[in-house]
Amino acid sequence: MTSPAPVARRDPKSTVLHGQTLSDDFGWLRDKNSPEVIAYLEAENAYTAQAMSGTEGLQAKLYSEMLSHIKETDESVPYPYQGWWYSTRTVEGSQYAIHCRRKAAGKEIDEADAEVVLLDVNKLAEGHAFMSLGGMAVSPDGWLLAYTTDATGFRQYTLHLRDLRTGEDLPDTAERVGSMTWAADGRTLFYTTEDEQTKRQDKLWRHIVGQSKEADTPAYEEADERFNLGVGRTRDGKFILLEAGSHTTSEARFLDASAPEQDFRVLAPRVEEQEYSVDHRGGLFYIRVNDIGKNFRVVTAPVDSPGREHWTEFLPEVQDAPLEDFDLFQSFCVCSRRRAGLTTLEVLPFVEGTRLGAASEIAFPEPAYTAAGHVNREFETTTFRYSYQSLVSPASVYRYDVSTGESTLLKEQEIPGKFDRARYGSERIWITAQDGTRVPVSLVYRRDHFAKDGSNPLYVYGYGSYGYPLPIGFSATRLSLLDRGLVLAYAHIRGGGEMGDLWHDAGKMMVKRNTFSDFVEVTEALVEQRYGHRERVAIEGGSAGGLLMGAVVNLRPDLFRAVLSHVPFVDVMNTMLDASLPLTVAEYEEWGNPNEAEAFAYMRSYSPYDNLQAGAYPAMLVKTSLNDSQVMYWEPAKYVAKLRRLKTDHTPLLLHVNMDAGHGGASGRYDYLKEIAFDYAFLLQELGMQE
Repeated sequence: MTSPAPVARRDPKSTVLHGQTLSDDFGWLRDKNSPEVIAYLEAENAYTAQAMSGTEGLQAKLYSEMLSHIKETDESVPYPYQGWWYSTRTVEGSQYAIHCRRKAAGKEIDEADAEVVLLDVNKLAEGHAFMSLGGMAVSPDGWLLAYTTDATGFRQYTLHLRDLRTGEDLPDTAERVGSMTWAADGRTLFYTTEDEQTKRQDKLWRHIVGQSKEADTPAYEEADERFNLGVGRTRDGKFILLEAGSHTTSEARFLDASAPEQDFRVLAPRVEEQEYSVDHRGGLFYIRVNDIGKNFRVVTAPVDSPGREHWTEFLPEVQDAPLEDFDLFQSFCVCSRRRAGLTTLEVLPFVEGTRLGAASEIAFPEPAYTAAGHVNREFETTTFRYSYQSLVSPASVYRYDVSTGESTLLKEQEIPGKFDRARYGSERIWITAQDGTRVPVSLVYRRDHFAKDGSNPLYVYGYGSYGYPLPIGFSATRLSLLDRGLVLAYAHIRGGGEMGDLWHDAGKMMVKRNTFSDFVEVTEALVEQRYGHRERVAIEGGSAGGLLMGAVVNLRPDLFRAVLSHVPFVDVMNTMLDASLPLTVAEYEEWGNPNEAEAFAYMRSYSPYDNLQAGAYPAMLVKTSLNDSQVMYWEPAKYVAKLRRLKTDHTPLLLHVNMDAGHGGASGRYDYLKEIAFDYAFLLQELGMQE
């Protein structure tokens, strides 16, 4: 006999602001230390397990399929840095990666050289249900390793120092560490730490190897709650850079890496709504900046006088090609631009001093793909490494020779299990929204299972926030859906970064609803164009993409058959009105500040939790983690509790809480595969494809 779904008790609370009342019956679920809260979450997990009973065989089959397409023992392409070749490898049966290096004897790696294990994350994970490696930084002499770990999923990292000659960790440590970098002396480590309440990286510290944490000296503190700190070094190693950045504004400070005891200098004081990033070459700072336009340009400035009054344009802004990234080397630079939503890579050699030669664009063959620079640590080099993948082509790493213009394949991800890319097709189409905006959509399907006749189940994925371009990458796990006839669509909706900052601006703050209407209109158009069956549409999104899921389901519950929502940001009003929560104040620049009446009214108009109504809803699997530090577990828990009282149909409404993880779910690669198998089993069951 099927047990009834858990019903959370109501404890009505009201908040009155701007003459409007917000009602919340389930705020009590915020108390993570309450036995009642834990009991409720465990009851939801038990109910979900019960609802999914009968799919165990399908889950096992999906897991086996996905595992069959993964080369379990594998190694990344080694990259050179400071006299060593660094790589990461995995071993069959092990959950985590092993980070290694070999001594560099020349320009090519010698496999006969002994491998040195820097970090075996499997060993770090012993005794822990969760383990995440944050960052790694090797000292300039190559014999000290700074690294950070998180054993809870709360993204709260602890700093460790390891002596690579002995393999032993030193007593040096610090808590709540974010970024870190070494000074040139190899004894001074700069690192940032977060504020305990808001998890904002707000302090920079100077540590001398061998000293206690108490002896560390503060190097900078950021007072503005919108800004986070990050520290690093220029590629040539000459300067340490400290960046303070909000969602819309940034400011850089610099310090000679050979004089770590000195104070940081401001490069150019922050200007609201202006962002810039910095690198160095030959006594000049090269600065990518959006001071005269949203598409960014590059300017140079002398180290001794780097302020805006001394800036000289190096690369102009291009109106139809936003400059997404700028990589600087001794003899060339690389511009990563967005053209029609896709990445292009332009290589420009230096021919005399700062004068550039003719640009060479690296060509890519497919209609939808992702390309980017790939671990280019060395400044003095004549080659550039880049990665390439598409919806049907596995991830590859290439080496581009700047002098010849030739690309050499270093490695393509091996996909075992009789994978044949020719079986799969990919398309790039454009959907025109009601306001005339053209929205790109990337599609993939198995050719022999697809007919453009409206018969296929359709799966649409979206995000659309923070200016983040939705990657168009290969997924071995996705083959299990394609091989069953699903058509997968990736909607590059406004609010993302596919067309640069202007595309982001068109889907945030007081025009955020464009993100949701784009997704609805893309889905409708795909059905109308017969890419999928109207009654077999599944959708997925996570985090801010979970907000998207909640918003579009409220707008058009009839359009979707099944919804998979990961760590969804659905309680917009309560979260954004609580400045004590991590991220809230900084997020005002993405969503708006609800303490302002106009922003309050607009945000309330789309907040999923606040706009739930009595009625029929699609089948939904909502997933969260107890230790999530970005979207707190109680948002999806409250959302499900409220929806369960309002929905009038009998479609499944399931909440699954990972009690040992954070925002990204399980940390082990096999555990993560099992989570995906669970998700896919839910989708296939709801689409009538249980086999």
